[in-house]
Amino acid sequence: MLLRRSPSNHCQEPPNPFRSARFSLNPRRFSIGGLTVLGLLSVINLHHKSQHPSTFLFTKPDLINSFYSDSSDPNGSITEGQRPNPLDFSAEELRELNRRFGVHGPQPKLAQLFTHGLDQFQPLRTRTLGRIADLRPFILMESRRHSVNPMLVTAILFDEMQHAKPGENHPIAARSGLFQTQGPAQLSVGEMVKQGLLAPDASPEAMTAARLRLLDPDENVKVLVGKFARLKRALGFPTNRVMMATGSPRDAKALATLAYLHNGKLDYPGRVLRYMQDPELHAMIYGRSKPVISPLI
Repeated sequence: MLLRRSPSNHCQEPPNPFRSARFSLNPRRFSIGGLTVLGLLSVINLHHKSQHPSTFLFTKPDLINSFYSDSSDPNGSITEGQRPNPLDFSAEELRELNRRFGVHGPQPKLAQLFTHGLDQFQPLRTRTLGRIADLRPFILMESRRHSVNPMLVTAILFDEMQHAKPGENHPIAARSGLFQTQGPAQLSVGEMVKQGLLAPDASPEAMTAARLRLLDPDENVKVLVGKFARLKRALGFPTNRVMMATGSPRDAKALATLAYLHNGKLDYPGRVLRYMQDPELHAMIYGRSKPVISPLI
């Protein structure tokens, strides 16, 4: 049997083994439409995997330990083309997360449409980006201190600022206790209790002072990063490195879980992961500004 070689053309793009899945077999000729043998094996393996999708349950200690047994290789044995969707939570995962943290289903469709509409309002987006730019130094400092992905922190802040209720961050509203959450990240005094920043039996005066403290943007970011550090420890996620969504499907699932636990609504992680890939937010956090020097100088 002869393997027929197509004429070389340096101007053509190298064949992509996943672009075509057409096969033609002939007694005299054996050709695979653009597929290499390795690519063919990968496609077969991918089809086999799709028949038995795997999900990762982060909430059981034995599974957590095996899942992150080697932190030096966050990708593990997962290969390209076989990556699970980080937004897929199994029924067992949802039950366990609800039992431990009180999360629930997605927000109503009408509320989701309203949220999407606010994201398209450019003046509001520009104002939100400006507020995040002011918080950039503190976001980076606290995220580095706790080994938390700064883009996760930025995405949460962006979402909560974009969709804040009018007047909820006013000191008068905080003193009245009308709203349960305060500040840029919409945190409650209950989170301060969990972090040991407020006594469980705090007096009404201390509760009011804690709400006013959450109104301070820097303090709010500090409590938000502390919340993610606390949840990472509780769930057994790696605490000695920054988890990256783009480089590891395991990390992507972990980051989606942290976002889910912040808001408690099932549609929230997808929105946060999209914000984490937003070019403007990326440039704001990781970019470096250079002064423009006039050619006349």
